[in-house]
Amino acid sequence: MSGRYLAWRLFLVVPTVAGILVVGFVLVHLAPGDPVQALAGEHGDAEYYAFMRARFGLDQPLLAQFATFAANLLTGDFGRSFIQGRPAFDLVAERLPATLLLISASLALASVVGIALGIVAGSRPGGVRDLAVSGTTLALYAAPVFWIGQLVILLVAVPVGWLPVQGMTSPGSTSTGLAHALDVGRHLLLPALVLASQEVAAIARLTRTGLATELASDHVRTARAKGVAEWQVVGRHALRRALLPVVTVVGGRTGHLVAGTVVIETVFGWPGLGRLLVTSVGSGDRPVLLAIFAVAALAVVVVNLVTDLVYVRLDPRIRYR
Repeated sequence: MSGRYLAWRLFLVVPTVAGILVVGFVLVHLAPGDPVQALAGEHGDAEYYAFMRARFGLDQPLLAQFATFAANLLTGDFGRSFIQGRPAFDLVAERLPATLLLISASLALASVVGIALGIVAGSRPGGVRDLAVSGTTLALYAAPVFWIGQLVILLVAVPVGWLPVQGMTSPGSTSTGLAHALDVGRHLLLPALVLASQEVAAIARLTRTGLATELASDHVRTARAKGVAEWQVVGRHALRRALLPVVTVVGGRTGHLVAGTVVIETVFGWPGLGRLLVTSVGSGDRPVLLAIFAVAALAVVVVNLVTDLVYVRLDPRIRYR
């Protein structure tokens, strides 16, 4: 990858995120519901409603509101939360680490387990292992993630008893260091597994298809004819090329994972951006919603750039100019 291409992609980050924020601003302000009524109640005094709209700048025309938003955004100011009265970005920054932890753990689990299952199925296409893995992953891919979450709670967490189903840490816990990390890990296990379930299915099926195709190619037959060990044939000659479309899927479905956290964090009481998004939508807290949109847009753009870098690493023949 040339430095010129990388510089160009980094330069495009700003207008891309800005464009997403413009679309988000319009959608948030055109959405039904009145944030003032959500805050003050439906049967409040008309003068108080007018006072609150003037306080938040909601009495201004949409273009004037956008001009104020754009001017403040240049200084990194998304405004103050209508509900909590704190800077919107501060609220997002407090919840961001929990969501990043959940997404990172889910993506790591999905990648490792999905590729492993894909290798098991694709190394012997049409066999018993292939049929078992393909059937299981198809069922996982078809099942709604919130339904899987409820099943996991009812059939695994409750009977077993030692896997918590709510929050990020135990109530009243004051542990630090390793004890704190283990406590967070116990709370993280179930939501990460549920969030990763559909990604495991997608990655496994794509790895299986790519590997089966590569194992039937000429260069693999040549390697086998030379007496190369089967594990080397699969790992060095077939799997590396089969992983190229998998990298595309992993990078492209990051937005899907971000959307999935909304459901998972609600089901498992995980204190991340997903729960904050739900409460902000319900209360019409526009500054917080726009701050969340900005973070999500930036994350997706950066992941796409990283995907291009990994592409070059997997296949040196690929060059971006």
